[in-house]
Amino acid sequence: MWVYEKKLQYPVRIKNPNPEMAKYVISQYGGPDGELAASLRYLSQRYSMPIPEAKATLNDIGTEELAHFEMVGSMVYQLMKGASPEEIKAAGAGAYFADHDSAVYPSTGTGVPFTAAYIQSKGDPIADLHEDLAAEEKARATYENLLKLADDPDVIEPLKFLREREIVHFQRFGEVLEKVQEHMNSKKYF
Repeated sequence: MWVYEKKLQYPVRIKNPNPEMAKYVISQYGGPDGELAASLRYLSQRYSMPIPEAKATLNDIGTEELAHFEMVGSMVYQLMKGASPEEIKAAGAGAYFADHDSAVYPSTGTGVPFTAAYIQSKGDPIADLHEDLAAEEKARATYENLLKLADDPDVIEPLKFLREREIVHFQRFGEVLEKVQEHMNSKKYF
């Protein structure tokens, strides 16, 4: 079903370790508004969509969210790479380091592991698409918060790219919501 290109959707080339920033960015890896939750949400919801275009949109965006998951994981890894245990401890990431060293593990910035409770698949296409619109706005807001915390252009540029993709996804979900509502409100003639 998928063709995997062995490159990131947008390049991530962070030269300077920053475990404090890694601690913040990891929430977009495995947090409630992060890329893993988004991809699983959309790839699960696609089955109950009533029109092919809605199924395709959820499939496309869910797949792209997996690419974003990979980008965010690369960012976390590169931000931790080369940092000493002392730097990691000073950044407040000592507990994470104790459990995972510098490995990338899906959790929030406060260390709460990923849970399926972060995703929703109601089976009602209208409710699910409203959930998706809200999810994209929450992710956009999180990326904006991360941009306010970042001072390294190597971190800022991928974050800006990811924020912009959340805006595009929001727009696409709005378009497909209108089409699903139109389909569901149309009279059926047998």
